[in-house]
Amino acid sequence: MKATQLLSNLGQSLWLDNITRDLLDTGTLKRYIDELSVTGLTSNPTIFEKAIKKSPAYDAPIREGLAEGKSSEELFFDLALEDLTRAADLFRPTYDRTNTVDGWVSLEVSPLLAYDTDSTLRAAKDLFARARRPNLFIKIPGTREGLPAIEEAIFAGIPVNVTLLFSREQYLAAADAFLRGIERRLEAGLNPNIGSVASVFVSRWDAAIKDKITGGLRNQLGIAIAKRTYKAARVLLTSPQWQRVYNAGARPQRLLWASTGTKDPLASDILYVRALAAPYTVNTMPEGTLKALAKYHSLGSILPPDGGDCEEVLAQFTEAGIDIALLGAQLQEDGAGSFVKSWNELMEVIASKSAVLKKAS
Repeated sequence: MKATQLLSNLGQSLWLDNITRDLLDTGTLKRYIDELSVTGLTSNPTIFEKAIKKSPAYDAPIREGLAEGKSSEELFFDLALEDLTRAADLFRPTYDRTNTVDGWVSLEVSPLLAYDTDSTLRAAKDLFARARRPNLFIKIPGTREGLPAIEEAIFAGIPVNVTLLFSREQYLAAADAFLRGIERRLEAGLNPNIGSVASVFVSRWDAAIKDKITGGLRNQLGIAIAKRTYKAARVLLTSPQWQRVYNAGARPQRLLWASTGTKDPLASDILYVRALAAPYTVNTMPEGTLKALAKYHSLGSILPPDGGDCEEVLAQFTEAGIDIALLGAQLQEDGAGSFVKSWNELMEVIASKSAVLKKAS
């Protein structure tokens, strides 16, 4: 049995961290669903930048948008919504079969809004309304300014994928924002079953310190942080406050492991996937990692609910001079900056392609 199926049998959802029109047009995404147990999909500006830059499949709709006088940002969201609504329709049977637990796709608000609460909320409402698909998550960063937007979006009934989380503390803040939104819905007499995942980035921890750590600690910081976060999530999800909203019909916000592609060429190609196997979580992985996983026929141990040896491992990193709290904050700030850079590059690609198409017409 493929390791992809083994993970699914364990109770972990496998999502693809990629979307292109070619994946849809060639039937490849459908094949991943049918053969590799893929039950959802995530996207980000970098993914779309590469897709639009490399494929002529977007040329015709860009021409149409240009004729209507649309800006690069308007063109992008038109293209992204078309791709993601098609993907959402492919995952709709999963969404229905799992009673809204699985079968989701994700679209990010403009990263330029990461520190603008009101604009983030307006964008989230607009994109969700335009998609007209119940299984579309709107990705909102778990920055300080993003947290109020997450609460308001949940209260407004908009499913949210909280992105750019790196530490246990950032995860707990995002979970609290989600819960406040759910509790407000209950107080208002509204249905509390609004979907959400909290995306914790893993491999970027190890990439950030790769030149500072050697030996047995190499590629272990991200996993230790994930174990610490998983322990906090397990404790949180059994708390009386959360159990009260479950009893009223709400569903838990699931942990999602993001950035799980192996960066170190000397490490296993499924290093983070194997280490983060855990029920009632999501692992969203790059296409290359998904294909690599499908070649295996066994998994390691399940992620320990109590965090295992995470605190001992993290103490070793502290002794090695790594300020974990400071690095977590820096990774979130750098992540927001990286998304802005990717967004600007995406806008440049669309503008460049628009100019070429306009000249050729």
